[in-house]
Amino acid sequence: MTHADGTRDGGEVADVSAPRPGAHAVVVGGGLAGVTTALALADAGVRVTLLEGRPRLGGLAFSFRRGDLTVDNGQHVYLRCCTAYRWFLDRIDGAGLAPVQDRLDVPVLDLDRPEGRRLGRLRRDPLPVPLHLGRSLATYPHLSLAERAGVGRAALALKGLDLADPSLDDRDFGSWLAEHGQSPRAVEALWDLVGVATLNAVAGDASLGLAAMVFKTGLLSDPGAADIGWARVPLGELHDRLARKALDSAGVRTEVRTRVTALHRDGGAGWGVHIPGETLHADAVVLAVPQREAYDLLPDGALDAPENLLEIGTAPILNVHVVYDRQVLAAPFLTALGTPVQWVFDRTEASGLKEGQYLALSQSTAQHEIDEPVATLRERYLPELERLLPRSRGAEVKDFFVTRERTATFAPAPGVGRLRPGARTKAPGLYLAGAWTATGWPATMESAVRSGVGAAGAALGALGRSRGLLPDFFEEAA
Repeated sequence: MTHADGTRDGGEVADVSAPRPGAHAVVVGGGLAGVTTALALADAGVRVTLLEGRPRLGGLAFSFRRGDLTVDNGQHVYLRCCTAYRWFLDRIDGAGLAPVQDRLDVPVLDLDRPEGRRLGRLRRDPLPVPLHLGRSLATYPHLSLAERAGVGRAALALKGLDLADPSLDDRDFGSWLAEHGQSPRAVEALWDLVGVATLNAVAGDASLGLAAMVFKTGLLSDPGAADIGWARVPLGELHDRLARKALDSAGVRTEVRTRVTALHRDGGAGWGVHIPGETLHADAVVLAVPQREAYDLLPDGALDAPENLLEIGTAPILNVHVVYDRQVLAAPFLTALGTPVQWVFDRTEASGLKEGQYLALSQSTAQHEIDEPVATLRERYLPELERLLPRSRGAEVKDFFVTRERTATFAPAPGVGRLRPGARTKAPGLYLAGAWTATGWPATMESAVRSGVGAAGAALGALGRSRGLLPDFFEEAA
């Protein structure tokens, strides 16, 4: 089995020659990467303690209460090709609460076109790749006939790229698209429509390697790979309540509101993990925290170039939340052109709202808006929603608020690949997990789960435990 850091079973010399009875692992961080690591280790018979500084699990994919509403901090979606996250949902008994649409279908409204002629759709047919998108592309009204033909040629060229070629990471996707005949309009109306939502960067700011991975895997690997899934319940129901229930059932000791202050080698045979009022002794430690926090906790010599972690940039995501007194959107979601609005999702049922409609706008690449006052954002986005959704004209706005994740993702800039470490460190028994580690994926829930499986696999090998129960996500999307 191939692991997230590129190693294979049988190719690693374990730190010990036999399983250690009563082995104890400490996982630092209760986001998706940490929860995954803890579950995978516990499933293999390791005693696990999971430590999280926040009062909840879920990391940056969580929920909170606002009056009678249960609000997600941001809209998170996944694709059918996200096999690791789908495994995670199965593992916590949450798959039925976050189903995937039967077939890719994305409404795209272009506000620069007259009303009545604004709607286009990106959808697939039950045909093999690449014919599954052929009809949708041929009839996509937001591109000219020549641009549609050019998109097809660029997609074929993209399909031919070797994702294992490290030189792809040094180039930006925008330049590659221009070299392959993509007009600025084609980039805006198609490539960035997908890329901004998955990479949190426009094409010109994104690594060609990461962009190629997204498009090859999501659109060019399997007809159903890009079908979209999202939670029909609050994220906290999945990533906190059900995750904690699964951890409890697996025998994991979970401590929230517990921040790790330091690590030290424990007599050369393990680790001491310092938390307020206690030092935990562990045979293995997994740091499943953001890269800057990992840098602060890493002991000297654990990485050859720990400063690389500080060079991994971050990118914000802004979420705008609007509650109307009536239904203004009939579809579960849509995306838009010719407006600052990117993606709009109906969160009415999931939030518990009984009357009216609650919409969430997910605004990636929000560097220029992330710190703007709520009043400014209200003045900008409510008129745009009236342009986008005619039914909102005259509707009463019952509530308007924003949530801000200033470091929502790592920035997928060219060259980031050489900065992302694998699961293993040079310190025996110390491992790394997180969407920012070397999973080959951008900063997604999928990347987080993959990193957790990779870190668990590395730790199990060092502990002399079987990795046979670990899932294998490293095949073509099913």
